[in-house]
Amino acid sequence: MSALGHLIEQRGIATTAIGLIRLHMEKIRGPRGLFVPFELGRPLGEPEDAAFQRRVLQAALNLLERSDGPAILGDFADQAPGRLPAADWQSAVTLPTIARLADGAGAVDWMEALKGELAAVLPAWERVHTARGRTTVGVGRLPLESWASLVCAFLDGQPPDASPVPDLRAVQAARYVIDDLKALYTEAAVAPGARPSSRQVLDWFWDRTVAARLIRAVRAACLASPDKVLNLVGGGQLVPSARVSA
Repeated sequence: MSALGHLIEQRGIATTAIGLIRLHMEKIRGPRGLFVPFELGRPLGEPEDAAFQRRVLQAALNLLERSDGPAILGDFADQAPGRLPAADWQSAVTLPTIARLADGAGAVDWMEALKGELAAVLPAWERVHTARGRTTVGVGRLPLESWASLVCAFLDGQPPDASPVPDLRAVQAARYVIDDLKALYTEAAVAPGARPSSRQVLDWFWDRTVAARLIRAVRAACLASPDKVLNLVGGGQLVPSARVSA
């Protein structure tokens, strides 16, 4: 966007941009840019907080009044409220007690463990979804009852012979189903009206759930596979680098 800003300004139109990675903004040196200290994917900082989003937009637009270029880089001073932990927050999901599977556990054992956990997560998600009327679950385009079998099929490091989604490779379909799993769990965990930080919600998911342990196991299997595509997907598309260790 910073490079595009230069092209637009050459045609006489002033531009300003919002960026989440300050180093990139420093290197590209766009005409005007506002660095915001928010998590990736949230350039305005806070969902469902119009007042805070308006402050961010106003700060970016205020850069249009400055003339000390050629490259102006401002910093938004405040952290997003959603990055601040909520005291005494607890997940809206009561997870069942499921024995931790041993290293090398088979796909059948993982499938049963995940299905048992999903049975507890799904009712909480349905309550949240009914209250909010929207969801990010659905990118995998597969019914929930087929999620466990598809994801667990990759535990031996070999992709299934055929993909359940016609226009995707099997590993791509599994990757999107894993995105749906993450979305289902994290949406279910936050009851309407609760305001935990994103870190709190992700800590709950990655530290406590069978689903997270399964995703890590699939990642490890993909990395150990001779299939280069599985290596690529497992290496950077399933588990955030900060969450690789169990």
